[in-house]
Amino acid sequence: MQQKPLELRKAALEWLCESDVCTKVAGVLALGKIAYFSIDPTQQLTSSSTIPGRPLKPALVGPLDLPKRSMRTTEGRAALIHALAHIEFNAINLALDAIWRFADMPENYYRDWLKVAAEEAYHFSLLNTHLQTLGFEYGSFAGHNSLWEMVDRTKEDVLARMALVPRTMEARGLDASPSLRNKLSQVGDVAAADILTIILRDEIGHVAIGNHWFNWLCQQRKLDPIITFESLRQQYSAPKLRPPFNLEARRQAGFSEAELALLN
Repeated sequence: MQQKPLELRKAALEWLCESDVCTKVAGVLALGKIAYFSIDPTQQLTSSSTIPGRPLKPALVGPLDLPKRSMRTTEGRAALIHALAHIEFNAINLALDAIWRFADMPENYYRDWLKVAAEEAYHFSLLNTHLQTLGFEYGSFAGHNSLWEMVDRTKEDVLARMALVPRTMEARGLDASPSLRNKLSQVGDVAAADILTIILRDEIGHVAIGNHWFNWLCQQRKLDPIITFESLRQQYSAPKLRPPFNLEARRQAGFSEAELALLN
């Protein structure tokens, strides 16, 4: 008897609800390698589980409550690597959430976000492995929840999600990566700097996916992208974008010259 193919949106929801870090990461990496699965864009899925599934550690605190540590100490570097790993763990969850939550999108939308989820899981694995070489692991330090808070605030509208998570929260990572990579290189952590090079390369693609679907949705709804973005930013109290900006990375990620001009 031929086995029924896995349905992608249901699988994404199951992995989103998984709370064990290693199990979630391995599962998402495996999901990204499946050659054939079915996609049902019309199904309105619901969940009775806690979303997202997350481990007991790290403890979640406000961004201003995270202690500042010197990059010139092993613990300070580990805290930075941990912060980056925490962002990537949340990014796995946000990609899975984008798959299961929003119905009636084209099949390529779901495939795009599966690619993002698998790459975020890979990034997390790189960072957590490096963290272990420093004598720590994911959960050794506290983390903040700003990224997921925006994911939660935009759960009712895929347009708001595309505007304010990949195009705003994740695009900030494009701006921050070069200086972080330089700081890690300056203190001799070449392995961590190399990981950031990989992450920046892939994150350009992730932001590009957000840009593509934001613009597609604006076209479908007959909305002006620039006016709509600013309106959504204000409606959802998104953080104000502050320089320096990685304009070249933003260009590669699909931001228009008109949008880039508004940053300055």
